[in-house]
Amino acid sequence: MTMKELPYTPKAVIGRREMIVLPEMHLTLCAKADTGARTSALHAEDIESFEEDGQLWVSFTTRSGGPDTPPHVFRMHLHDRRKVRSSNGQEEWRYVIRTLLRLGDLEYPVELTLTDRRDMRHPMLLGRRALRRLLVAPGAAFLHGEP
Repeated sequence: MTMKELPYTPKAVIGRREMIVLPEMHLTLCAKADTGARTSALHAEDIESFEEDGQLWVSFTTRSGGPDTPPHVFRMHLHDRRKVRSSNGQEEWRYVIRTLLRLGDLEYPVELTLTDRRDMRHPMLLGRRALRRLLVAPGAAFLHGEP
């Protein structure tokens, strides 16, 4: 049996964990590649939506590491609200923001759902939409820079 050709040329090979930068938010985070998730997720606490000048916004607090790292408070345009099924099968409505993601030499816009990940090891998950055109090497980590 012959292997099928990839339908695209990969832009990069990444490990199961990578350091990423959200330049518009001035955040550097350790993110876990999750091919089982469609949308990427960012740890957020104190999430509140509000309207200002006819536009929808969301405010939230995030941390670039564990609970002992300093909090970063953001006010960003609310891009969307989506029903997401988490890995334990629970469905919940989540707010979605759009921002730039930098991974190594690549920089592109991503959609991030906001959810409380304080009990998770990584403050961010990279879902399939953010992993488009990338290949994930599950046995490797930090191919684009050590934490």
